This record gives sequence, structure tokens and C-alpha cells, in this order.
Amino acid sequence: MSVLPITRDEIRLAMLGMVEGNGHPYSWSIIINGSYDAKALAACPYPVIKDYIAKQPPGSLGIPGAKVTHVWTDDPADAVQVAAVAHIPNIAARAEDVIGEVDAVLVATDKGFEHVERARPFIEAGIPVFIDKPLCDNRLDLATFSKWVAEGKPLISSSAMRFAKEYAPYHRATHALGQLRHVSATMAKSWEAYGIHALETVYPITGPGYVSVQNIGDANSNIVHLRHRDGIDVLLQVTKDMGGGFGMVTLAGTAAGLQLKFTDTYHAFRTQLVGFVDYLRTGKPPVPWEETRELMQLVIAGIESREQGGRRVFLSEMD
Repeated sequence: MSVLPITRDEIRLAMLGMVEGNGHPYSWSIIINGSYDAKALAACPYPVIKDYIAKQPPGSLGIPGAKVTHVWTDDPADAVQVAAVAHIPNIAARAEDVIGEVDAVLVATDKGFEHVERARPFIEAGIPVFIDKPLCDNRLDLATFSKWVAEGKPLISSSAMRFAKEYAPYHRATHALGQLRHVSATMAKSWEAYGIHALETVYPITGPGYVSVQNIGDANSNIVHLRHRDGIDVLLQVTKDMGGGFGMVTLAGTAAGLQLKFTDTYHAFRTQLVGFVDYLRTGKPPVPWEETRELMQLVIAGIESREQGGRRVFLSEMD
């Protein structure tokens, strides 16, 4: 019997995990709970989070019908700080201790190779799980997640870039450009962690149907060409220190072209998290599994292509 939909008035959530460079436990917990301790937030080590949270109008924070009631992090000191910032009443000694205490969990880490084992206790207990991007970064783990989904286990994963308001008007709606021929996007950090941000920026615009992936870059600067069945060439650059290129997009078709820039982090995260809560209420995932699976194949193909000297990897190889 499925645990979804959840019908209790207030869904209890656990925020689990924290790895270096990823402050999502702070921001997600504040966005969901709707309040924060300003003094504790000032000590948060992520300036970007402090900036966009502080810019939100009073009363605009919070997701009705959900609360982060428990937190656990890899370093116990982080859990103390996150709990203080976001008014989380319970700090778990172990991640598994939240089983039986919450209705769903968020795995708030971005190391794809860890996610099967981080999620396993909750998947096996039948607890719905939201897993931060990327869901995974290798074929074996993708097969495990695919098996769980086929068994009806309640799990979802996405990049917040899918929910960015700057791109939403062009999701499967580029008719004014003629036939789409070129899409490019730039992104900072690593392909393993942030390639999915670039991919899930462009994927809702082009739709599914990717044929091949070729990464001619290196670990510090990934230069990735993707070919779509509709005759679209997609070029992604994910470069470690290219913070100035975060979320810049070009669309060009046979009739016209345009450029877009991502600016509203808060809106993207909140919309993503609202989608998770809606999923818990309805049982309908905000992103079809078939799309998440293809996106993970693209992430994995980008890694394999780079490791194989820039070989063109066909998605038909990934099945």
C-alpha cells in the first residue's frame, strides 16, 4: 500500500546531510519553516543564502502544511547551527533515528555517488524521499534507483533550475524562434555536482529525446556537446571558477534568438520545494521519472565521455 498521499494537516519533514560547499539544509529549512533566527543566520557560512533570504518580504517565507521538524548532518555541529537558524525543534543523533518520527525526508547533499546509501534506509522503510541533485552519477546507482521506482518506492529528485522563472516561458514554447537549432548554457563548479543544473536548465526547453553526449573538456572545465533528435545542438560549459556564468542561456532558431540570465534563486528553490510538498499530498511527481532517468543518463554520459578522451557517447548505450 502506498504511503502517498499524506493527509495529515502538517507534514513532518527531516532535513538530512550536509557536505562541504552545499548550504541547502539552511536555505531549504528556512524556506519551508517560514522563519529564521537573524542572529544565527548571520553566522551561516554561505553569504549567498544570507543575501537572498534577507531580501524576502516579511511573511513571504514558509510552505503551508509542512514543517522541518528534525535535522541531522554529517558533522553534528552543523545540525546545531541549522536547527538554531530555522527553528527546527529536534536534532537526530543518527539519520535513521527520524524513521517513525517524520512523514518524509530530504537528502540535502550533492554527491551523487553517495545518494543510494544515504537514501536506502528510508526507501526500504517506505518513507518518501526527496534527493538533492544530482540523483546519481554512475550507471549502477541509476539502475538501483530505477528498480526502486519500478517497485513503487516514493522518491523524486530535481535541480532547482527546472523551476527558474526566467526560463519557464520557454519550456516547450520556442515557436517564435522558428525551429530551435542551438541552445547553450554556462555553469560554475564541477560537472559531477553542477552539470545537472546546466542540463535541467535546458531540458524543459528542448524536451526529452537526446541522442548523444560528447565532453571534450577536463575535470576543471567541461565542454559538452549534446545532440537532440529534433536537430538541436546543445552546448554546455561547466567550469570550476566561472561564477559569472551561472545560468546564462542562449536560444537560437531558424527565425530568431534570445538570451536569458538566471537571477532569482529563492523563487526557484521555493517552487521546487512546493513541488515536493504537493507530491506528498497528491502522489503525483512534479517531474516524470522518465525525464529524471534521461537526465541522469546525460550526467553519466558526460563523465564517461570525458574519462574516455572525449568519445561521443550515445544514449542508446545507456539502456
